[in-house]
Amino acid sequence: MSKYDLVLYDLDGTLWDSVPLILECLKKAYELVLGGTDRTDDDLQSYIGRPLGDTFAMHDDETKESLVNTYLEYNCARLKENAIPIFPGVYDFLSKIKSSGIRQGIVTSKRESSAMITIDLLELGGYFDIKVFREATERAKPHGDPLIEAARRAGITDMSRVLYVGDAVPDILSARDAGADFALVGWTKMPREELDSLGPDYVIEVPEQLPCIIKASEL
Repeated sequence: MSKYDLVLYDLDGTLWDSVPLILECLKKAYELVLGGTDRTDDDLQSYIGRPLGDTFAMHDDETKESLVNTYLEYNCARLKENAIPIFPGVYDFLSKIKSSGIRQGIVTSKRESSAMITIDLLELGGYFDIKVFREATERAKPHGDPLIEAARRAGITDMSRVLYVGDAVPDILSARDAGADFALVGWTKMPREELDSLGPDYVIEVPEQLPCIIKASEL
């Protein structure tokens, strides 16, 4: 018996190693629009997992829109260069979970147009029964709405049967708000102290642990 009926994944920093590229694109947007920024990497990185507009919310509306559009244009060009590698072991656990008959999906704050570039390039689409992008719900992470929407699409009403796998604070807060369990990936590039303090249900130190967690078995 599986402990979960649906396993959902964040993308950036969870399935693929996109944090360096995100920081590159954020800095490039500031360079092209404002000539640069004094915002630190830690500050910019703390917004990963939230909608892009939140990252630039401290600016006036015109500047914010310009930064968002510039980011998206530059990011799209870089994504088409296949600039994001997948983390080691991801294909293996996705294949193993899929072969066990458990449904899988993605829940991300990325827009569909940009997320699908890398999903297609990395040939990940076939693993997922459900894809929830930023456009799917009015409220994004850290609210639980996107996870609840994914469960709704799967016909699941008991959120305790849903596991969300992520790497950042908005991910765990979203899981908590939705009533789902949360598994933190040990390869996260986010500061661990705050994540650990929020008490994730699981910490996946090696990819091989995830199928065992779902089946409630030993590694």
